[in-house]
Amino acid sequence: MIKTLATFWTSLAFAGIVFAQTKPATPVPPGTPAMEMKTETSQATVLTGKVISVDPKAGKVTIKTKDREIKLTTDSKSTRAALEQLKVGDTAKVFEKRGKVIAASPVKADSKTKAAD
Repeated sequence: MIKTLATFWTSLAFAGIVFAQTKPATPVPPGTPAMEMKTETSQATVLTGKVISVDPKAGKVTIKTKDREIKLTTDSKSTRAALEQLKVGDTAKVFEKRGKVIAASPVKADSKTKAAD
């Protein structure tokens, strides 16, 4: 009986050593394309531009930035409420992630003059 227990404990100890010696996953060096893509999709993008169209009930907004026109949608009730504050022609700041609106707010004219000073 003692011999069986000694064999069991010895094999268990060696099994623990074998698992401890496995190599961890190789880290990806910074600056690789896969790492850059992961960073882009995990963070929200801030867009500032003129509101071309807005439909809070449908959860849709179109923003015209300096170089392009961007159509965005949302499923969130709180974000739809934020879209109700926007009007066509207003300058707005929209936070988006993967084509979905996370938050939106109108930009006041006073903030532009303070930023210029």
